[in-house]
Formats: sequence, structure tokens, C-alpha cells
Amino acid sequence: MPEPLPRAEAAPPDATPPDTGPALGPSAGGVGTGALTTGELLALDREHVWHPYGPMPGRQPPLVVESASGVRLRLAEPAWGAVELIDGMSSWWSAIHGYNHPVLNEAARGQLDRMSHVMFGGLTHEPAVRLAARLVEITPEPLRHVFLADSGSVSVEVAVKMCLQYWRSAGRPAKQRLLTWRGGYHGDTWQPMSVCDPDGGMHQLWSGVLQRQIFADEPPAGFDADPDPGYVAGLRALIAEHADELAAVIVEPVVQGAGGMRFHSPGYLRVLREACDAYGVLLILDEIATGFGRTGELFAAGHAGISPDVMCVGKALTGGYLTMAATLCTSGVAEGISRGEVPVLAHGPTFMANPLAAAVATASIDLLLAQDWRQEVKRIETGLRDGLTPLAAVEGVRDVRVLGAIGVVQLDHEVDMAAATEAAVRAGVWLRPFRDLIYTMPPFVTDDEDLARICAAVSAAASAG
Repeated sequence: MPEPLPRAEAAPPDATPPDTGPALGPSAGGVGTGALTTGELLALDREHVWHPYGPMPGRQPPLVVESASGVRLRLAEPAWGAVELIDGMSSWWSAIHGYNHPVLNEAARGQLDRMSHVMFGGLTHEPAVRLAARLVEITPEPLRHVFLADSGSVSVEVAVKMCLQYWRSAGRPAKQRLLTWRGGYHGDTWQPMSVCDPDGGMHQLWSGVLQRQIFADEPPAGFDADPDPGYVAGLRALIAEHADELAAVIVEPVVQGAGGMRFHSPGYLRVLREACDAYGVLLILDEIATGFGRTGELFAAGHAGISPDVMCVGKALTGGYLTMAATLCTSGVAEGISRGEVPVLAHGPTFMANPLAAAVATASIDLLLAQDWRQEVKRIETGLRDGLTPLAAVEGVRDVRVLGAIGVVQLDHEVDMAAATEAAVRAGVWLRPFRDLIYTMPPFVTDDEDLARICAAVSAAASAG
């Protein structure tokens, strides 16, 4: 999950948790083996640790998390009066069951006693096989084959490689470009960066270096809106025009996440499926953020009743415990690659199908499906609507939108990150605003009282930011 590049501004004077000891640096003889004070941790962090989407060293000190349980993060030292924070972000949308869950802990411990890792080349193991079979069982037909990757971005790389190799194996190597719509985000590695929005997106810096892909206008906003006929005609025409060079269309279904938290009608997914079939183009759905119930369907493709040729999942796959993602494809894609001059998919991460992550992932999926997750997500959606809808009348708020366990408040200006974060923390909640957005994706286990506190914190952050 990306963030905007930080503005050059000083941190507020009280942003740093109290320093409880002298800074420990190289001159102090190294880190050592003893416990570090909060001050020492922050000094070492500033000296050595590069945080996501930040400069080195960082301009604003991070909060030090000591432990986490349920939906709460416990800080090592108070920040703005708070020692415990309700997590309104599910750790970038992954910790759907909250933290320190006994079922997932047991799955990790049990697998750790057997083996934490073994290479996947020439070997296999039960956790990976069980996970692959489970994913095939719960994802849309006819997805039948599973490549286990180590992050969401890598799963997109694999998806693109699958499509490129499929067409090369079919004797059509000219089909090597991708089509997407603007406003998207698919990861920070090379191919995913090329299909992020090229104008004002996270990776605009690389626009002269990345392969030039084909971009349609962003889909008209509104989950419940009827598809716009003019947009539909333009989208179909663009796919038809470039069909001879297109390997695949790739989009985030229903919710464009880090590109702007925009919701669109599922009808546009049906248009893409029909157009891809009509003009001989593969369809990739990036469900890394939307999968495992976040939008109210187990996978967002379910809102449209379609299935892609290739699907990427990640984030909530392991319940936020370990890094793992997966790329699923149809038998047609897999068999097409296998008929080629090079009949293998030449990709194999060292930690592919890590047994520890696979065991926890299967436990997380089973835990989700064993409960009435759909009702829980609906409950959260109702709570977010009740708590956030009134903010539409607040000065400086451009829009409020809610879908499933996603709540978004869009401002009419760029968020003051420092002020908004402080306001949320003072309200006892962890949020991570970006661009002009203050949003929340709480764990599915968040109760109504905590959900109300999250909404109050969003309100405070919107007023401060």
C-alpha cells in the first residue's frame, strides 16, 4: 500500500514520544543484546531504517509499537496522551482477524515445530498443497492453477509474465502491452509500476523508463451507478483498436485502492470480460486489496458475476501474519504456456510457498469462512455509513463513500498528514491518511463501540487535516 511522497515540513514539536534514554549509535559500540529504550530505538530507526514512501532519514518520527492484540496496538511510550490505539487500517488492509489471534497463533506454532521453510523446486509439502486447493475451491471458476508468490506486487509481476508468455507460446509475440484504466495502483515493482496511473500517480517519476502501456479514462465513480454508455463504448473501442498488441487488460475490480479509493460499478467488469473475449485479450483482476470479503463479496469479481483469466490475491491472505500472495490462472492459460517453445513459467522466488506462511494462510481462510463474515462486513458497513455520512456536510469535505468494510472521506485539499495523524491518535485510533483522503479499513472483528471511535477519529482527522 503506497503513500504520497512526503512534503518538506517539520514534525510538530510534540510528535516524538518521550525520550527515555540516551541515543545509541555506532559510537556506543553497536546495538548490543540488552533491551533498548524507546529513545534508543528511535535513534537507531532514524539512523538506519528506511520507511515506506519516505526520505532517509525520515522527517517525522514513527510511533513505536510494543505489542498488538485484538484490534489494538500498544505503544511503547504515550503519544499525544494515547498508549493504546484502535487499528483502523488492518495493517494496510491485511489483519482482518485482528492481532494475536489464538487460531492463527496455533497454526504458526504447529507449523514451526515441523518446518519453517523448505525450497519449492523439486519438493512440495502439505501446507502449500492444501492452500492451493483451498484457493481454487473459493475463487471463481475456472481458475484452477496457483502460483504462490511472496508479495502482492510480485504476484502481479507473475500474472503479467503469464500473459506475455501465453501469447509468445501461441506464436503472437507482438501481444506484449497491457491496458488498464487511470487511477489504478498495482504495486511497486517494475511491471506493476507500468500500469499505475502515469499522470500524478505514485510512479510518475519512471514514466520515461517504464514500458508505455495503454490507459483508458478512469471508470465513472459510483458503485450503484448504472454504467455510462459513452464510457462503455470508448472502453470497448480502445480494446478493439489495440487488440493485436494487447496481452491483457488488468484492473482492480470495483475498488481502486491506493490510486484514490474510488468505487465503480461492477457493470464495467462485465464490459471488460465481454470485450476481452470478443477481441482475444486476457483479463487480469488484481484482488490483492479487495479479496477475502473486504467489499462485501468474498472476491470483488463476485459483484459482477464474472471470472478473470488470471487473478492476484494477497494482503489478507495470511490474516496479516506473514508475507504471501498468489496468482491463479485458468487451465487455458497454463496449457498455453506449456505448449510453447519454453514450456515452463520461469519464475521461482526463494521463499515461494513458504510452509509457515501457507499454513497460516489456510488457517486464516478457514477462520474467515467458519463465521458469518458477510454479516460482519455488513455490520461494519452500516456502522461506517452511520458514523461517516454526516461528515459530508463538514467544510472542506468533498465526498464520503462507504462499501463493505471500507470508509472514505475525501477532502477538497491535500491532507496535512502530521495534523490529521495527531488528531486521530489523540482520539485513540491509528489512521494513515494520504493525498486528499482520510479512510479506514478496520479488522472484521472490530466491535460497534470501537467502530464508532474510528468514525470519531476520522472526523477529528478531517477537521484537523
